[in-house]
Amino acid sequence: MNDQSDVAGYMEPGGKNATLIYILYLVSIIVGITSIVGVILAYLNKGKAAEWVDTHYTYQIRTFWIGFLFSIIGVVLMFVFIGIFVLLATLVWAIIRCIKGLQLAGRGEPIPNPQTWMF
Repeated sequence: MNDQSDVAGYMEPGGKNATLIYILYLVSIIVGITSIVGVILAYLNKGKAAEWVDTHYTYQIRTFWIGFLFSIIGVVLMFVFIGIFVLLATLVWAIIRCIKGLQLAGRGEPIPNPQTWMF
């Protein structure tokens, strides 16, 4: 059994790494900071893996920044009491994107349109 090579597989550019980043994003719902680790990994590994994996890295980077943007907007709008709805919508949006990405990465398929703002 070679446990070190299994762990290294998750840190090297590829499908396992893309899966790890989606999991880090989902864990950040509770922990918070793990999404920053995830986006750093996506930036570091983008362009170093197969083309289908690069679509996931692009999608993950955009998921982080778009989610960050709408989270800031939601926090600002908390002062007029609609911010909670913006934050909840952002949370649901991010969860859907991560689940979609996990499913496609698990099958070894690219994200059809990694530049999308939606799902």
